[in-house]
Amino acid sequence: MTGAQTETVAPRRPDRRGVELSGAEIVVQALVDEGVEFVFGYPGGAVLHIYDALFREETVKHILVRHEQGATHAADGYARATGKCGVCLVTSGPGATNAVTGIATAFMDSIPMVILTGQVPTPVIGSDAFQEVDTVGITRPCVKHNFLVKDVRDLATTIRKAFYIATTGRPGPVVVDIPKDVTDPNIKIPYDEPGEITLRSYHPVIKGHPGQIRRAVDLLRQAKRPIFYTGGGVVLGDASEQLTELVRATGFPITSTLMGLGAFPMTDPQFIGMLGMHGTYEANMAMHETDVLIAIGARFDDRVTGKIEHFCPHAQIIHVDVDPSSISKTVKVHVPIVGQVGNVLAEMLKLYRQQVPAGTGTPLTDWWAQIAEWRARDCLAYDRNSAAIKPQFAVETLYKVTSGDLYLTSDVGQHQMFAAQFYPFDKPRRWINSGGLGTMGFGLPAAMGVQLAFPDAQVACISGEASILMCIQELATCLQYGLPLKIILLNNGYMGMVRQWQEFFYESRYSHSYVDALPDFVKLAESFGHVGMRVDRPADLEAAMNEAFAMRDRLVFMDVIVDPTENVYPMIAAGKGQHEMHLAPSHADRELA
Repeated sequence: MTGAQTETVAPRRPDRRGVELSGAEIVVQALVDEGVEFVFGYPGGAVLHIYDALFREETVKHILVRHEQGATHAADGYARATGKCGVCLVTSGPGATNAVTGIATAFMDSIPMVILTGQVPTPVIGSDAFQEVDTVGITRPCVKHNFLVKDVRDLATTIRKAFYIATTGRPGPVVVDIPKDVTDPNIKIPYDEPGEITLRSYHPVIKGHPGQIRRAVDLLRQAKRPIFYTGGGVVLGDASEQLTELVRATGFPITSTLMGLGAFPMTDPQFIGMLGMHGTYEANMAMHETDVLIAIGARFDDRVTGKIEHFCPHAQIIHVDVDPSSISKTVKVHVPIVGQVGNVLAEMLKLYRQQVPAGTGTPLTDWWAQIAEWRARDCLAYDRNSAAIKPQFAVETLYKVTSGDLYLTSDVGQHQMFAAQFYPFDKPRRWINSGGLGTMGFGLPAAMGVQLAFPDAQVACISGEASILMCIQELATCLQYGLPLKIILLNNGYMGMVRQWQEFFYESRYSHSYVDALPDFVKLAESFGHVGMRVDRPADLEAAMNEAFAMRDRLVFMDVIVDPTENVYPMIAAGKGQHEMHLAPSHADRELA
């Protein structure tokens, strides 16, 4: 966490200064000062003082989940959709450990979250007290930072620091571990809201280096086969507008990672599809052949690069990222630019327009002709005359019924990839999924967080029968708070992506990937107080989805029975380059080398 410029956070709102408050009341007041709308949590002994203080606070609304993993995913979904910091509150021991999966999910995808965990009283820390775990030690590898607060006088400042660290620079989760005695209602101190926060060892870089930006623009002007490669950092940095302006000014093609979808309109002709393991043929081939790669807010992860030795062999690489540790970590770049992506893109656009007035840029006719040839392969084609519902058809129908105006969360697996391939997002923060960690069970609680943030919006979760069972208990939370989500279950009776890999690489030995004992999801949804629907014929799907989305005040669980043999194509196998894709069997050139 190094850089050249300091950001500060001013106090949100002065309140109750000088009033004597207990530690628990200070925690709640600190949340009020930060403008927190929702706290997702589950009570337990170590945090009961805080819950008692929350009971008397009307500004911050607590959402009672049914499992701490659900709390973290709900806060995560809220943060991804709004750009605000998600907040969780869990107890010590199993409360904290249950939250670790969600904390790690947020860490991998750089999501701003503050997680308040209860801890045993300070005198017994280290004695294996009831429900004691070393929360700081356990979470250290999967947080941006964490704190153990041992003095009530440090509480307010520590929480202010937590929000500052979580939301600045490269965002991420921050854990604040609070022993029970620090929140004792009988110990009160005068409350003094912290002022601006400056941390000696933490100074996120805001502006990109002008010389590096100039070098980047020089490469843009000289490029013959350029491409923009964008990631989740564009979405997290709220830089979609700047990105779109620059891409349209240059006329370059653009591709995106799974996490970056929607930062540039996916229906725009300049967008050539998602890249990577399940990206389009044209996106991966363009990446392989490019001479100038402009990477923005992306981290060159293995699902994108394939075999590093084969990655972009002809390219000069420009890399813009707020996190200097991400630059040249896996792929050596030629023009590194550290800074907030919105600021850097604005400066790049300004300089590009000065040097290349509108209408005077290179038309890139040959490059676009080559991309059109790759596109003509129609790598996402599937059997549209199938008697069974194809998962691709289900996603396309969802897009048609919602007219593309939807917040869509997903779980992890084949359904996630089909959603990314067949639901084009034209706005950022509409596609909510676990990218880096690949967390099953993420979709439903994440959708809860989104729906709470936008109560009048259409919010859906696309899932599989294996994933949905991970956090199915959150259907009770949805009923309690009246969340009218739409769950689109693509039910193929398998752990679909596991089955696909077993078919490809394990000679079709389907070891424990078939789900033998599934519930009746319609009855299960109804038992939770929701509407259940089952669809197994393509001809019935659109009408059923229209009926589901017409119920604006009810959660509808759609059990859509899909073809169990369908695979996700294209696919780049582990250890292969971007130009070595498996295409669907209908293509004569299924395996390209």
